[in-house]
Amino acid sequence: MEMTVQLTIDCADPQRLVAFWSEALGYIPEPPPAGHATWREYWAAMGVPEEELPVGAGDIPESIVDPAGRGPRVWFQQVPEPKAIKNRIHFDLKVGGGRDVPLAVRTQRVTTTVERLIKVGASVLRITDEPDMGQYAVLLQDPEGNEFDVV
Repeated sequence: MEMTVQLTIDCADPQRLVAFWSEALGYIPEPPPAGHATWREYWAAMGVPEEELPVGAGDIPESIVDPAGRGPRVWFQQVPEPKAIKNRIHFDLKVGGGRDVPLAVRTQRVTTTVERLIKVGASVLRITDEPDMGQYAVLLQDPEGNEFDVV
């Protein structure tokens, strides 16, 4: 049996997170299935009752996919309750290149990525700068407060 993996993130504003995480991960908004102009149209054709779809749901994509087809699909599921506690699972954006890359180069790569993500809505929570341990990482949060690391 074949299995695929989807990461589902509960949120208040799926479109905002689609835009942010598309930029962060290099993903693209997932187009609706063939023969359907929108996801909402597709869901209606599948029999999802209109009352189960929040206003605007599916009018534009609420999921993102890796254009290379390697990474998992990420779906931003609209929920009524706000985020209340620290994430128990999070993204690590590994942009530094690993320990075989000099720390100064890794630091610059992380810093460049962090600066780019701040411009699209991320905020810095903590910087871990431990040159004696060969480590530089930044803990950020997305526009809805979900934590993630850039290393």
